[in-house]
Amino acid sequence: MTRRIPYSLLDLAPVPEGAQTSDALRNSLDLAVHAEDWGYHRYWMAEHHNMPGIASSATAVLIGLVAQATRKMRIGAGGIMLPNHAPLTVAEAFGTLATVFPDRIDLGLGRAPGGDGAVIKALRRDPMADSFPQDVVDLLEYFDAPQNDAAVLAIPGEGTHVPIWILGSSLYGAQLAAHLGLPYAFASHFAPAELTRALQIYRERFRPSPWLTAPRAMIAINVFAAHDANEAAFLRTTMQLAFARLRSGMPGKLPRPTRDLDGEIGGNMRSAVDQSLRVSAVGDSVQVKEQLVQLIEMYKPDEVILTGQIHDHAARLRSFEIAAQVMQEL
Repeated sequence: MTRRIPYSLLDLAPVPEGAQTSDALRNSLDLAVHAEDWGYHRYWMAEHHNMPGIASSATAVLIGLVAQATRKMRIGAGGIMLPNHAPLTVAEAFGTLATVFPDRIDLGLGRAPGGDGAVIKALRRDPMADSFPQDVVDLLEYFDAPQNDAAVLAIPGEGTHVPIWILGSSLYGAQLAAHLGLPYAFASHFAPAELTRALQIYRERFRPSPWLTAPRAMIAINVFAAHDANEAAFLRTTMQLAFARLRSGMPGKLPRPTRDLDGEIGGNMRSAVDQSLRVSAVGDSVQVKEQLVQLIEMYKPDEVILTGQIHDHAARLRSFEIAAQVMQEL
């Protein structure tokens, strides 16, 4: 049996076909309340833009709403796409959250823009700029104790010491997290190709820091759990179909599950999608437990963050409930 580790939840506030963004936001708040009762350690939201199927674009605002609706679970960003924002703006937003909800707010930082070229232009960002490492350092300083000689202070923000995580799906984030001595979360739920190497680099090169004395790595795992394997596989087709449409340049609302996935996306696309989504646990509680144990023993994360795009909200709740029960048994 594997060791017991914290389990968290990543929510993109999906907008299902046949629903509106208001439904998605209500569903996220409902899921968060249940997740806290089921023992989830963190509840993270992710910044995406210009995507009809994702309602978490104003991530800091939504984090505040989720924190208000819950009592003790850590709430955070998984993540904020830092190239879209001035570090001071991020520090003030998350400093405000940390002031209202002390010791409950996390800030995961990504290097991707969270959208296409049109989004970058609309956000008034320079597509050629790459100041991510310095921006992370600036954020760490803004959250630190105030310096008498600092020209700019984050108010609120200074002295809140909001924990910063580096997110990544390549070796770049692993190297930066190790260099700065920060916790690291890998996006293995959709881009697992570099997972093994990234974790190895992070652990081997980690340098202790004022924020962390030893490496702390988290991996993301898709979970589709139901009362039987056939139902779980059916629920999973929603995410497979959504991923195929995104790869084909046709993003939309979260699709309804299908009984004929190959007929809708073709065998070649199905293979490519399944390869990208291979870090997953699918089935009934026994099967999900076996797959989670295998993944945890293989990659030895310090924490896992579970996700899963499921069209029906009730089925989504049930899937995360089963996953929580399984994680409590490990």
